[in-house]
Amino acid sequence: MLKIGLTGGIASGKSTVCRLFAQHGIPIIDADIIARQLVEPEQEAYIEIIESFGSDVCLPNGELNRQYLRKLIFSDDKAKQQLEMILHPRIRFQLFEQSNTFNTPYCILAIPLLIESEMTELVDRILLIDIDLSLQLMRLRERDNITLDDAQLIINSQVSRQLRLACADDIITNNNEVQNLTKHVDDLHKKYLSLANNPPASCQHKHSHGQ
Repeated sequence: MLKIGLTGGIASGKSTVCRLFAQHGIPIIDADIIARQLVEPEQEAYIEIIESFGSDVCLPNGELNRQYLRKLIFSDDKAKQQLEMILHPRIRFQLFEQSNTFNTPYCILAIPLLIESEMTELVDRILLIDIDLSLQLMRLRERDNITLDDAQLIINSQVSRQLRLACADDIITNNNEVQNLTKHVDDLHKKYLSLANNPPASCQHKHSHGQ
């Protein structure tokens, strides 16, 4: 089965594109959903996070204070690396396991940090959802109700747009309306079906892009 790694910067429209692929009956494995499940109270990762960062990362109901944790990792590289060491191996394992359970011609692995976390070997092709920086900043500020400085800080913490573009096999530019996205997804769906059914000798390569 062909495995497509869908990635892109924050607020680039990845979730919308995933929904459009799902309308074609294509399974979506979302790394963000896996991460949320891993940090539910009493999970191993949850316990490790509390041990590493202290009780301040907890809300009164026992759940993780995601907003506090997000601010911490965006402002502290050491904390970011610590959290990634806890979560990324577990996310990688779940992505691998779940992607081998389907019988469809292809599946989508939605991994926002696909390149940063060096998970490219899990996929056969990389689909990038690209967006202009000014539009990305505007969407992020509106979505999360944050300042321009905070939005820029979040974007700066991710891998550069240039590196994503260099690593991508397929690119959807999401600067316009959903109608354009629908056509892009429809075209890629046909392409991926064709690749899955008639794979060239080089189709099942594994990416080795680093940072």
